[in-house]
This record gives sequence, structure tokens and C-alpha cells, in this order.
Amino acid sequence: MKPIEGEIMKIFLAVLVGLLSVLPSTSKDGKIGEPNTFICHVKGFYPPEISIQVLRNGKEIPGAKQTDLAFEENWHYHLTKHVPFTPSQDDKYSCVVIHLGTSKEYTW
Repeated sequence: MKPIEGEIMKIFLAVLVGLLSVLPSTSKDGKIGEPNTFICHVKGFYPPEISIQVLRNGKEIPGAKQTDLAFEENWHYHLTKHVPFTPSQDDKYSCVVIHLGTSKEYTW
């Protein structure tokens, strides 16, 4: 039985989506009240079209910087977005990644 071309593409995309890895972190230990840098590193994705937002309590943090898009030998891409911040007890920090029409939030 010959596979249908559209079905092969669906399987291929499912495999690609499963490779995406997101790591929200900070540049130093996250101590309350001490200036730090919130980092959202996303890797292992293809195609390269992707959107990353860094959030505090569900709202985008202004002034975030993003690295240039880079790729590995296997053509999977990686990208990092970072922003200075000072952690507080009541704040929730996260990054939202939108890739292939799917949005997912990753909390630090």
C-alpha cells in the first residue's frame, strides 16, 4: 500500500514539533530583589518561523533582546530571548513560544 503524500507530511511535521525544546532560566541564581536576566532559550525547531515572548504575570516585558536565528548541522534552529529583571515573590515569569500555529507557555 502506497502512503498518501499528505499523510507523510503530517507525520513529518509531528516529528519536527516533538523536537522543540524550551528552557526558561536566569543568568545567575534567582534571588528575590536582586537584578538578574531572564532567558528563554528555544532549540530543535524547524521550520525557522517562530515567535518568543517573555512575560511577567502574563504581560510581555518591554526591552527584551533576541539573538540572531542560528541552525545546527541537522537544520534544526535555536534562538534565545533575554531581558533584565528583578525577581519578586509575587511575580510569575514565563516565555510563550509560538511555532507552527501552536502556542505554549513555559514557566520559570
